[in-house]
Amino acid sequence: MKHNKIGSVMTTEVVRAKYGTPFKEVARLLGRHRISGLPVVDDDERVIGVISETDLLVRQAETPDPYAPKKRFPFARLTQEGRKRAVKARARTAGQLMTEPPVTIHAGDSIVEAARTMAQHHIERLPVLDEEHRLVGIVTRRDLLQVFLRPDAEIRSEVIDEVLIRALWLAPRSIDVSVVEGVVTLDGHMERKSETEIAVSMTRQIDGVVAVVDKLTHRLDDARLQPGEQALHGVTDDWLRKL
Repeated sequence: MKHNKIGSVMTTEVVRAKYGTPFKEVARLLGRHRISGLPVVDDDERVIGVISETDLLVRQAETPDPYAPKKRFPFARLTQEGRKRAVKARARTAGQLMTEPPVTIHAGDSIVEAARTMAQHHIERLPVLDEEHRLVGIVTRRDLLQVFLRPDAEIRSEVIDEVLIRALWLAPRSIDVSVVEGVVTLDGHMERKSETEIAVSMTRQIDGVVAVVDKLTHRLDDARLQPGEQALHGVTDDWLRKL
């Protein structure tokens, strides 16, 4: 089964900065293009870090207030996180301001992989790299949401082609597949319980599927078969299907 690739939804015109880009120019770039972050690249267009609005705000937040009371714990800056914030508070260039190492993804990776990476690292955008690890685009959470705009007819065609025909070797009309607002309903009778589980699981993984309603029934509960019986049954069915 094929997932849509990042290359199909990414933005190719990427606003970027170099290591030596001045602090104020970074702020101008974010404001001018109405974006909340950008990648920092070297002379070979390889991403060396990323900058977000939060990184810029650290400088303002860490600027000493002459009227504020003295902190009770002056050694807080000695922690690793404290040292990073101190460096950013004095940053004059993108290289000093950026967060590294950058979290990136490749153009050939799937939308599912990008979504998982964003969720895992709690970030809103990912620089996209080519096979030589050079910057070719950027993808945001909003870009990933495009997958849920796929037409129901397109999703239905993929379920029939990828799940029923290619994966399970079934006739296209052997199972009734209907899709309404991204919700797929599978209705019909199959030979084995394991096949119904595969059909439901694979359908859930198709891009744009919101949910799967399982109305499938089966003749044989192969979960109760012995290993030898399962192998024999599977080989026989595969042979018959090839006729």
